[in-house]
Amino acid sequence: MPSALVIGAGLAGAASCVALARRGWQLTLLDAADGPSLGASALPVGMLSPHVTRAPTPLSRLCALGVSDMRSQLERLVPPGRGWQPCEVDNLGHDPGRWPAALVRPSALVEAWLDECRRLSALTTRWRSPVDRLVNRSTPDQPLWQALDAEGQVLAEAPVVVIAAAFGSHALLTQENGPMSPEALPLRPVKGQMSLAALQGEPLAERPQRNNGVFVPIYEDAGLPPQWPARIWAMGSTYERGDNSSHVNAAAHERNAHSLESISPAAALRQRETAARGELLGWAQVRCASLDRVPMVGAVPHLQDLQALMQQAGARRGRVPMADTPRWPGLFMLGALGSRGLTLAHAMGELLARLIEGEDPNLEADLLRALDPARFAWKQARRQPA
Repeated sequence: MPSALVIGAGLAGAASCVALARRGWQLTLLDAADGPSLGASALPVGMLSPHVTRAPTPLSRLCALGVSDMRSQLERLVPPGRGWQPCEVDNLGHDPGRWPAALVRPSALVEAWLDECRRLSALTTRWRSPVDRLVNRSTPDQPLWQALDAEGQVLAEAPVVVIAAAFGSHALLTQENGPMSPEALPLRPVKGQMSLAALQGEPLAERPQRNNGVFVPIYEDAGLPPQWPARIWAMGSTYERGDNSSHVNAAAHERNAHSLESISPAAALRQRETAARGELLGWAQVRCASLDRVPMVGAVPHLQDLQALMQQAGARRGRVPMADTPRWPGLFMLGALGSRGLTLAHAMGELLARLIEGEDPNLEADLLRALDPARFAWKQARRQPA
């Protein structure tokens, strides 16, 4: 039975686990926190909805695939009212109109996927296990990777490793003697802060509203307590590029209130009055985005072998296809989902499992290239002088 090590227990890591478990893999899941879904996937409520652009982009095309895929996962695995509820959203700015959507507590889906892995007897979890570095112990015949803690002790090992640790993936892959360089892996932290509070009385809108941010007039979920009230309104979240902190601050609350003014002046007034009474709640965490804002899914490139390949190609290096990029055997990543983790996690987990198993990826070739973790290193290598 094949085995894999997955690092990171948020949406990306859980989606990777369930996709492999359904294919008969044995999995070890490591996370630095006390349990699953305690980073960006701990968002109290997020929105699953189409990502519409004036002209198709790789991200909008991927989201078109991801929305229906994720909706089917919710309907199959999570009871309405205990992790999600169907709704519609009114777009008030770009792409105006009313769209089908769902309000989702991401941690409910993470737990459902991990529970499915356990039912398949495919999962071992290790919490409070921060991975300090990866060590390649492969032989010519067999890949093997070890995850070590800060004292150099082996936390787990497997022939296949999936790094799904959000922005933490950057440090694991680009540290000294690591498999990649910072230039080849341009990941960026993006802080998001949500403003929310218990909903007293009637909601201030019939359905969620979106302009610069999303206003959720009411979300009821039996799984929100004890951390949050069972009935809330919410606004957010902010999108603060380069911020790797997770503290809640008044300035971000005010940015949410300012955005809310263009959606519902009455709701913005209520947010400020709630803050003045000391009753406004906040949630903040760090998401991870790539330089081109497209996720990174697939095998990690081997930079030294890529340079050797380009040197061998000489003046014809511009004709070397990305698919020919050498890879580290057994080393994969799924990350940079940005603010589209709810939409893309399951579809990207399925794609990663197909790539690991050598199956038909069932995705257009240009989208595969857009998602390839080698894309930045490949472009840099082609530009080097022959």
